[in-house]
Amino acid sequence: MEKTEQFGEMIPKGAGDPIPLLKRKLLVGRRESCDIVLRFGNVSAHHCELTLESGYWFVRDLNSQNGTRVNGYRVTKRRIDPSDVLTVAKYEYEIKYSPADLGAVGPPPDGGDLEDILGSSLLESAGLNRKSRQSADGRIGRNRPASRPPIVTDENDDAEASPSVPAVDASEANEEEATDD
Repeated sequence: MEKTEQFGEMIPKGAGDPIPLLKRKLLVGRRESCDIVLRFGNVSAHHCELTLESGYWFVRDLNSQNGTRVNGYRVTKRRIDPSDVLTVAKYEYEIKYSPADLGAVGPPPDGGDLEDILGSSLLESAGLNRKSRQSADGRIGRNRPASRPPIVTDENDDAEASPSVPAVDASEANEEEATDD
């Protein structure tokens, strides 16, 4: 019997049998035509692609509905280092392999982080996107503008003009204290 070359494995977090990585390019998805079939309703038909490049595994999301993540971060393309956690939809797998055994020499290739950074605007990357701020303030989704801050009046104004402090007659306050006994 011929021994099949294995390039690593995906170990399900929690329970399940390890999934061997038997080819240098693997299609992951729900369809039977995929190399790695994940029969879950929230996994896209063609969810992501795993490729072996210079001794390292890379994942590329194929515009899946529920996303692909590496160590909790949603990615479009990213290098998967040994022992990283790959999440397909909500299913987590630890990736086990040895770059040296797969022909890696020298420093690892670019991890694809640049593509993720360039995939969003500079304002979003810096957290300065107006829509993001409004969402955090609770202003998005409402049909009215955000409430205005209270108007601060000068302390020299009359007490009657100040809407925040009601005027109380001293004799009324004394009557209330007397009835409490």
